[in-house]
Amino acid sequence: MRNFLKITALFLLVVSAQAQEKNKAKALLDQVVAKTKSYKNIVIDFKYSIYNAKEKINQESKGNVAMEGNKYVLNFMGMTKLFDGKKVYTIVPEDEEVTISNYDESDANSISPNKIFSFFQKGFTYSMDIKQKVGGKPIQYVKLTPTNAKDQRKEILIGIDTKTKQIYNLIELGKNGTKTTLTVATFKVNQTLAKTYFTFDKAKYPKYYINKAD
Repeated sequence: MRNFLKITALFLLVVSAQAQEKNKAKALLDQVVAKTKSYKNIVIDFKYSIYNAKEKINQESKGNVAMEGNKYVLNFMGMTKLFDGKKVYTIVPEDEEVTISNYDESDANSISPNKIFSFFQKGFTYSMDIKQKVGGKPIQYVKLTPTNAKDQRKEILIGIDTKTKQIYNLIELGKNGTKTTLTVATFKVNQTLAKTYFTFDKAKYPKYYINKAD
């Protein structure tokens, strides 16, 4: 009986500790969301890498994005994506082409830079991971595990600066062995942006082919 009670007590302690870690992780993520919503706009320079030893993939690239509300302008891999709140404009200078399409926010597969600050609110379990100093910054990692068995992501690590409550990096580990990392190089907020910053100006692309996908 004593052994049973000891085992039961140990089990309850483990469950309690796990629950506390989950609550801490969720609370930290909630702080990130709240902090992000407090900004008028956000302008980020970032580095992106993808690595898969089996597939012999090892690529790095840089980009930048400006976000205000649900609008954004993303410059990445030689093209620009602009979302004015209704339409997505994909501008490809190499092809001299602009593709205009609708953005369906309810579509889980729709890619939006804004989701970097909220995608983790559904579909994951949370747990605290390592904490370390990176460039003098106190970075606490939160591990996300997808609840959907069909999700091709094994886990995601979100590095959060515990002082500023800003995301420092995202590390995604795929079930196929692919590791993608997005690291924030500069994080600026409440910048002075032109009123037309998130407006597509057709006059700037007189020779471009305009492709209306929707």
